[in-house]
Amino acid sequence: MPSQARSDRDRLRGVKRSVKELARDALDTAQVGGAQYADVRLQQTRHQEVSVKDGRVDGLSQDFSEGVGVRVLVDGAWGFACTSTMSKAEIDQAVEVALGIARASARVHKRPVDLGPPVAHKGEYVGPVGTDPFSVSLEAKVDLLVEAERLLRSQPSIRFAEASTECTHWRKLFVSTEGAELEQEAYETGAGMECSAVNDEELQKRSYPNSFGRQVAQGGWEVVETMELTSNAQRIAEEAAQLLGAEHCPAGRKTLILDASQLALQVHESCGHPTELDRVYGTEAAYAGTSFMTPDLLGTLRYGSDKVTIVADATVPGGLGSFGWDDEGVEAQNVKLIDEGLFVGYLTSRETAAQLGNGRSMGAMRADGWQRIPLIRMTNINILPGASSLEEMIAGTRDGILMHTNKSWSIDDRRLNFQFGTEMAWEIKDGKRGKLYRNASYGGITPDFWNSCDAVAGPSEWRMFGLINCGKGQPGQVMRVGHGAAPARFQNVNVGIA
Repeated sequence: MPSQARSDRDRLRGVKRSVKELARDALDTAQVGGAQYADVRLQQTRHQEVSVKDGRVDGLSQDFSEGVGVRVLVDGAWGFACTSTMSKAEIDQAVEVALGIARASARVHKRPVDLGPPVAHKGEYVGPVGTDPFSVSLEAKVDLLVEAERLLRSQPSIRFAEASTECTHWRKLFVSTEGAELEQEAYETGAGMECSAVNDEELQKRSYPNSFGRQVAQGGWEVVETMELTSNAQRIAEEAAQLLGAEHCPAGRKTLILDASQLALQVHESCGHPTELDRVYGTEAAYAGTSFMTPDLLGTLRYGSDKVTIVADATVPGGLGSFGWDDEGVEAQNVKLIDEGLFVGYLTSRETAAQLGNGRSMGAMRADGWQRIPLIRMTNINILPGASSLEEMIAGTRDGILMHTNKSWSIDDRRLNFQFGTEMAWEIKDGKRGKLYRNASYGGITPDFWNSCDAVAGPSEWRMFGLINCGKGQPGQVMRVGHGAAPARFQNVNVGIA
C-alpha cells in the first residue's frame, strides 16, 4: 500500500506539471502574438444535486466540467477565448482567437486599459471541509431527503413539499505574464426544503433554512448535518398551515425588525450591487441597471446610520464568496464599503480601481466558469454585528412588525427604490410578539431606509448565508456569493400587503 500511495502521488504531481506547462505555453504564445498582458485560468468543477418530491426522487444530476479561459491585452484592449479541450493545439488556438478579438477591440475602444501595479502572487488555497460530500452515499442523501419531505407533508393542507441537497467541488489554476501562479480548490455544500399550504383562497409557502431552494456554504457534508432538516420539517409545515388563517399585514408606517436571512438579501440588493464599480461606470447598464452610488458621493454620502457598517470580506471561513485570490490573481481582502453609515468603498477590478484613481483592486473579479470572462462580483458582503439582540429589539418596540424569510423582491435599475415581501410576519405590540401576519411587505428608498436603522443584533445572532443565483453579465453568469447578517431594526418604514 505505501508504494501504491507514492505511485498515486507521483501520478498526480505529473498531471499538475503537465497542466501548468500547458498554461505557461499559452502565456508564451500570447506574448509572441503581441499581448502586453495575458492570463490563463484552468478550472474543473464537479457538481451533484438530489431532490425529493411526493416521497420519491424527483431529480438527480451529476456533471463534470473542465476547460481553459484565456484573457489577453493587446494595444490597450481585451480579448477572451476558451476551450474545453486540454491540448496544446486547442489552447494555442484559443489564444489566437483572443488575440484577434483584442486587436479588433483596440480599433474602437475609448481609452486603453490600465491594470495598475503588477500582481504576481504565488500560492495555494484550500477551502474548509470536514466530510467530503461526494463520499456520502447517494442512498444516505435520498433517505435524509425522503424523511424530511415526509415530515413536511404532516399537515393536511400541505399540497407541495420538496427537499434537496447539492454539493460542488471546484479546482482552479491561474497563471499570468506578470508571474502569478495560483492553485485553489474548495467544496460547496448545501440543502433546503420548502412546502406550500393551500386552501380555497390562496397558497402560503414556508422555506428552511433559507428561501428559494437551499442554503449553501463552503464546506463539507457537515454543513447539511448542522441544518437538522428532519428536526425542523414539521415546524415548517405547521407554520405554512398557520399562515392560511393569518390576517393580512396591516398597511402604514411602523417600526420594522428584519430577521437575519431577510437582512442578508437587503444587503445584497441595496448595497452589494450598487457598489460594483463596473455597474457605476455603466458597463452593466444593459442588463441589470446602474447605480446611484457614484464616485462623487464616495466619502460624503451618508448611506446609513452609525449602526451600519458593511464590508466585502473574501476571507471569512465558509462564505460562498471566500477564496485565496480572485480571477485576476488579486489576494482576498476584507474591505469596508460602508463605515458607520458613511459610503467609503467599492467592489473593484484592477482596471476599475486604476480608473477610479486609488490604484489597487480589492479583489472582486470572478467568473462562474472557465468559459466566461471575469466580472466584478460580490464576495461576502456582510453587515457587521452590533450590540443589541432580537429580544431586546422586540422589547423596545411599541408598535411594529417582525418580518422573516424572503418571498419576493423588486428594486429599480439604480438600486434606490425597493420593495420586499416575506413569508412570515408578526405583530409587535408594547414589547411583545403578537399575532401572525401573512403576505407582508415593506418598501423604501435605500439611503432613507439604512439611515433609519437604530439597532443590529450582536455576534451570537450573526449568521453567514449563501446566495447561489446572483445573475450578471452578457452572456449571463450566475455567481455564488455570501452575506453575513444579524437581525436589525428600522424606524418609520412603509409596510403593507405584498
